[in-house]
Amino acid sequence: MNSILPPQELLNSINFCVIVPTYNNQKTLKKVLDSILDYSSNVIIVNDGATDLTNEILKEYSQLVQIHHPKNLGKGRALRNGFRKAIELGFEYAITIDSDGQHFASDIPSFITEIQKQPNALLIGSRNMTQENVPKKSSFGNKFSNFWFKFETGIKLDDTQSGFRLYPLKLLPKKFYTNKFEFEIEVIVRAAWKGIVVKNIPIQVLYDPAERVSHFRPFRDFTRISILNTVLVTNALLYIKPRDFFRRAKKKGLKKFFLEDVLESDDSNFKKSAAIALGIFIGLSPFWGFQTLLLFTFAALFRLNKVIAFLFSNVSFPPFIPFIIYGSLKIGSFFVTADAPLHLDSSITLDDIQKNAAQYIIGSLILAAVSALTAGLISYLLLTAFSSKNKTNI
Repeated sequence: MNSILPPQELLNSINFCVIVPTYNNQKTLKKVLDSILDYSSNVIIVNDGATDLTNEILKEYSQLVQIHHPKNLGKGRALRNGFRKAIELGFEYAITIDSDGQHFASDIPSFITEIQKQPNALLIGSRNMTQENVPKKSSFGNKFSNFWFKFETGIKLDDTQSGFRLYPLKLLPKKFYTNKFEFEIEVIVRAAWKGIVVKNIPIQVLYDPAERVSHFRPFRDFTRISILNTVLVTNALLYIKPRDFFRRAKKKGLKKFFLEDVLESDDSNFKKSAAIALGIFIGLSPFWGFQTLLLFTFAALFRLNKVIAFLFSNVSFPPFIPFIIYGSLKIGSFFVTADAPLHLDSSITLDDIQKNAAQYIIGSLILAAVSALTAGLISYLLLTAFSSKNKTNI
């Protein structure tokens, strides 16, 4: 829809509700609810076991859908139950807004306008974290979260922790595993892995020290978030990134994939060659079982092309493994004197290799390093020559 709709028509053009998770925010809850009702009466309030005057306040809003937890279960559980109720009521989208007063309901039309342009997106309100009264722990936590989100998904966002969001309910994963603050990280990472567009839109934010109550427990919740990110990073490195790699290759065809994603990438010839060298080194190194994890970690750390690195790490393809082991042991024999001399012939067994582990490890690291440097140098010369030839033909 490209035409500009009047405010009420705009709001009526999308089948959405507003979910308000709340826990002990008696100072701001009424103000938040009243501001939301200026834009929508489709409101689902999730009272997450509040022990203050929340229950009394909510009696004034009996016309709204309410979910009451008998005890505090966590923001993640409150949102999950809110999503479930929204789907039961037939809503297609859910806008979530915190009840601590930091968000402005007047930004709701901005979410509706944006979702009309991209109906399958998950939108996250982007706050100005440099303004006055923004807690330092919030600013640091947001930068921390942004970094790991990019590492896990490849998507750069300015704000991954804002609770003011629009979710495409029917596209979200069917099952979640977290219940506390870390849920808001899990849901956007796994949504991105499903192919849902995750993007920021600018919103206003107010941090009023006199009214705002935060229930974030720095040590406990940061630990939970760190554990979750460890799990997500491991999953991304061992499954998601290799899956996406093969999907892109299959979709384009190997020849087109190699030409477009490898030879014609925006990286310099030096960085392409470095990615090839990294792939060769990891592929020949003795870190069996951890090669993919190490590959993507170092590729991300040094900002090298992950596609190129992964492609060349397959030098350790199963048929080549016996030759790699043989070469490693042979090279290692020049540097390590084994207690029991190892005869490098067809009679060699895994038990023999274990007895000479030091010889194998030293040899494989030397083989990996020399092969990586050689492959990197040759590929740099070839890529440079190929680039010069292309420029001459233009």
